[in-house]
Amino acid sequence: MTALTPIPRLSLSLPSLIDRAAMMLSGAKNAAEVLEAREVAGLAYDVAKRAARLSRAKAAHDDLIAAAHRAQADALEIEAAAKRRLADEYDGAQARGEAATRQRNPGSMGHVGDDNMPPATAADLGLRRDQIHEARQLRDAEVAEPGIVRRTLDERLARGEEPTRSAVRRAAEERLQRSLDRLRRSQESVSRLEASRPVPLSPEERARQIAVFGT
Repeated sequence: MTALTPIPRLSLSLPSLIDRAAMMLSGAKNAAEVLEAREVAGLAYDVAKRAARLSRAKAAHDDLIAAAHRAQADALEIEAAAKRRLADEYDGAQARGEAATRQRNPGSMGHVGDDNMPPATAADLGLRRDQIHEARQLRDAEVAEPGIVRRTLDERLARGEEPTRSAVRRAAEERLQRSLDRLRRSQESVSRLEASRPVPLSPEERARQIAVFGT
């Protein structure tokens, strides 16, 4: 994986950072470029968050704080999209044998292509396990309920609350928990139906039933 391109922190305005992150993500062709887009979106979020806090500290007009919050929300939406794309890229690399899994790790006999190299670990790719887990959660929650990230951000903006990473993460976790609860209830219903199903008739009982009812 190539090294991330340094981001000039002072040479780009906040709107420019957000636009750049969006363009980088839309044009990303591999995991490295997705990571770059995520980094730029994360930087834009941090800049917007500092701007909002500074505005509050200076008792600035509510419109300035709201504008900073909207910028945070836009940056978070791009960052979340990059994370979802990263989950797909990583899972695809695991399926192709390019990234290590529990069954295929650097100490196993699995190799990549003709280079006779072991599959890369998450650490080799500059990722932590918790980051991969969060990316998968965001992706799965968005699949279960399309638009959940943007709606979560918009709801906080409408209430005058700061859009945060923790709010997005919590919304994804709660959505997946609802899916798990629904699946568990369905399984319990099937189990009850199976338990209440009558015992099949024996051949003798079946013959006696035909003799009595004629069918």
